[in-house]
Amino acid sequence: MYENLEECILDLEKHGHLVRIEEEVDPYLEMAAIQRRLYREGGPAVLFERVKGSKYRAVANLFGTMERSKFLFRKNWHKVEQVIALRDDPMKAAKRPLQQLGNGLSALKALPMRKPGLNGSQLEEISLSDIPFVHSWPNDGGAFVTLPQVYSEDPDKPGLMNANLGMYRVQLNGNDYEPNKEVGLHYQIQRGIGVHQAKAAKRGEPLKVSIFIGGPPAHTLSAVMPLPEGLSEMLFAGLLAGRRFRYGYVDGYAVSHDADFVITGDIYPDETKPEGPFGDHLGYYSLTHPFPVMKVHKVYARKNAIYPFTVVGRPPQEDTTFGALIHELTGDAVTQELPGVKEVHAVDAAGVHPLLFAIGSERYTPYQKVKQPMELLTMANAILGFGQLSLAKYLFITAEEDKPISTHDEAAFLQYILERIDLRRDIHFQTNTTIDTLDYSGTGLNSGSKVVLAAYGEKLRELCTAIPSELKECDKITKASYVMPGVVAIETTAFSNYEQAEQELNELTAAIAKKSSLPSCPLLVLCDDSEFVSASLANFLWVTFTRSNPSHDTYGINSFIEHKHWGCDALIIDARIKGHHAPPLVEDEAVEQRVDRFFQAGGPLAHS
Repeated sequence: MYENLEECILDLEKHGHLVRIEEEVDPYLEMAAIQRRLYREGGPAVLFERVKGSKYRAVANLFGTMERSKFLFRKNWHKVEQVIALRDDPMKAAKRPLQQLGNGLSALKALPMRKPGLNGSQLEEISLSDIPFVHSWPNDGGAFVTLPQVYSEDPDKPGLMNANLGMYRVQLNGNDYEPNKEVGLHYQIQRGIGVHQAKAAKRGEPLKVSIFIGGPPAHTLSAVMPLPEGLSEMLFAGLLAGRRFRYGYVDGYAVSHDADFVITGDIYPDETKPEGPFGDHLGYYSLTHPFPVMKVHKVYARKNAIYPFTVVGRPPQEDTTFGALIHELTGDAVTQELPGVKEVHAVDAAGVHPLLFAIGSERYTPYQKVKQPMELLTMANAILGFGQLSLAKYLFITAEEDKPISTHDEAAFLQYILERIDLRRDIHFQTNTTIDTLDYSGTGLNSGSKVVLAAYGEKLRELCTAIPSELKECDKITKASYVMPGVVAIETTAFSNYEQAEQELNELTAAIAKKSSLPSCPLLVLCDDSEFVSASLANFLWVTFTRSNPSHDTYGINSFIEHKHWGCDALIIDARIKGHHAPPLVEDEAVEQRVDRFFQAGGPLAHS
C-alpha cells in the first residue's frame, strides 16, 4: 500500500488526518509536548517541517486514534486477520480450502525481497547526530528512539526468517555514551534479542544489530506484534503493508531498504553502560540501570527522510492505541491458550502490567451449597504464568452467573467483585516473585509480589455510596474522599519507612475496628492526596496499583493469619509514595506555555 513513510503522510494529509507545522520546533521537550496534547485531544498526526538542529523532518501521532490507525491498513487488514486466524486454528484450512489458498498466495506475495547491498534503497550514510534527537521528559537521560524496529539474527540459524524484530527503546545520547559512536538498548534477556545476544556471547562473538526507524507504518506495528510461533515479523510486515519487505546486507549487517533511518552496530558480550532515566508507560521515570550498549558501525538515511516518534508516559498515550489495534487484529491469545478463561483485561489506566481483570469459569462446585472460587484459582495461576501477564501484581478474577459482565467496564467489574468477595477466604498472595522491571513499587529490580482476589457466588454486601460515618469519626484519619461504591481514599501521615508504617497501619486498623468492621466498605486506599484519587476512576486505578506492593502494602481491618492464609474484614492498600519509588512524570510548565502558540487562534493546530 505505502512504499515509504512519505507516501503515508501524503495520504493522511489528503484525507484530513495530518497537519503540518512549518515553524521551527525544538526537539528538546517542545515536540513531545505537542504530541501529548494532540493525543489527549484526539487530534491529527503532525509533520514537523523544521526541526531545530536537524535537516530532517519528523512526524508524530500517526497512531493517535483507532480510526486513523485502521485507516493506515485499510486495504490489507482483512487479509492479515485471515492469515493470523489460520495460524491459530489450522483446521480452518480444511474447512475452507479455496479461501485458504488465497491466504497462502497473500503470504507468498509478502515474502521478503533481498537486494544487493544498498542498491535501489535511496539510503546514504550520515552521522548519528544528524537524526532529530527528540527529548520527551525533563528528567530523561537523553534523547530516545521511541518507535524503533530493532533487528537481530539468531547466531546459530542466521537469516531473515529466523530473525527477531522488536521495539526496544534506544538511547541516542547522554550518560556515558560516546557521542556518535554508542547507543543504549533497553531490553530483558528473555526477549528475542536477548536470546540472540546470549547465543552470540556463548560463541564469543559480538551480536550484529540493526535499528530501523520509519518506513511504511506496517513495519512499525510489526515490531510490537505478538505473532504466532514461526511467523516472521518481516513476513507479517509484508502482509500488512501489501508490499514485500525489501532489504540487503552491508558489511554483514541487515539494512532495510524501506526504512527512513538505519543504525547498524555490535553488542559485545557482558558490556553494559548506564541507560535512563526514561519517562515510561507506568507514568513514572524508569531509573538508570546498566543495559547493553551498541557500538555504532554506520548510520544511513533516505533522502528527505522523516523521523517518526511517539511519547511514552502515564496512560492513555499512543501506545494505548497500539494495544487496542493489536488486540483487534489478533484477538485474545490468552483465551485461546488457557481453557476456561473467557476474558483478560490488562488495565491501561493502571499502567497495563500492574493490574489484571479476568473472567473465567467455575465448574468445580456445581452441587455445593456454598459457592466459592475453586476453578478460578487454577485459572489465576495459569494467567499469572502466561507471557507478559506474569508481570502483573494484582489479579481480580470472577465468573459470570446470572448476567453477563465485562472486564472493560472497569468500574462495574470492580464493583461486582467487591460485592461478592469473601475477604476472609478469597485473598491469595504470592511473595518474593517477579514483577515488571519498570515497576519500582517492589523490593528490587524485577522483584516484588502478587495477589489474586477471586470472587464467586451470591452477593454478600451492599456497598457504601458515601464515606461511612465510622471513617469520618476516626481520629487517625486526617481526610477521606469517596471514590466509588465500596471504595474510599483516606489520608493519615506521609510514608516514612516500612517499620514505622506497619506500626501506624496497625494503630489505624485497630482504631477503625473499634468502631466497625466496615461491612459496606471493603476497600480503603491510603494515599497522599485523597481528592486526587477520588477525582476520577483513572486516578484511583493509577495511584492504587502502581504505588503498592501487595505483600508489603496490604493491611486489613480485623486481619488474621490461619494456616498460612491471610484474611480480613476490609482491605487497606497503602498507596502512598515511598522513598524507593521512581518519581512521577511532570510536564514542564514553561514548555507547555511555549507550545500554546500552535493551538491558539491562527496557529496550525488551532482546530485540531
